[in-house]
Amino acid sequence: MKLILTQDVRNLGHKDDVVSVRPGYGRNFLIPKGMAKMATESALKMLAEDIKQRAFKQDKIRKDAETLAGRLEDVTVVLKAKTGTSGKIFGAVTSLQVANALKDQGIEVDRRKIVLSEEPKVLGSYKATINLHKEVSKDINIEVVAE
Repeated sequence: MKLILTQDVRNLGHKDDVVSVRPGYGRNFLIPKGMAKMATESALKMLAEDIKQRAFKQDKIRKDAETLAGRLEDVTVVLKAKTGTSGKIFGAVTSLQVANALKDQGIEVDRRKIVLSEEPKVLGSYKATINLHKEVSKDINIEVVAE
């Protein structure tokens, strides 16, 4: 029995794979639980079209991420923070502050995509990684200065 998997199934395959299983396993387990559907001719054509459209969309998203990474090439973010006499920051610098500083420079980045290598608690320079896509990430410099 040939089936198209609608989700990842352990020890069988990944989503959108066409697999061959025993009829009882497919009819009594996979299909009723919504893990698979019958691999009819029309379903296979729809699967091929879905995969083609999904690949086109993912390619466009990746290209957009690469252009944004190009804009982030030599960007240094300067953040001002209140400090004590020893140069220690009151609180810490967060990814939200980095995202707002990038927004002020005209670059729109979601704060959840910014990963600080270490949490800045004193004045100095730090690195942050911006994960724009699963294949595209960019490192930027962060300078923390006193207000």
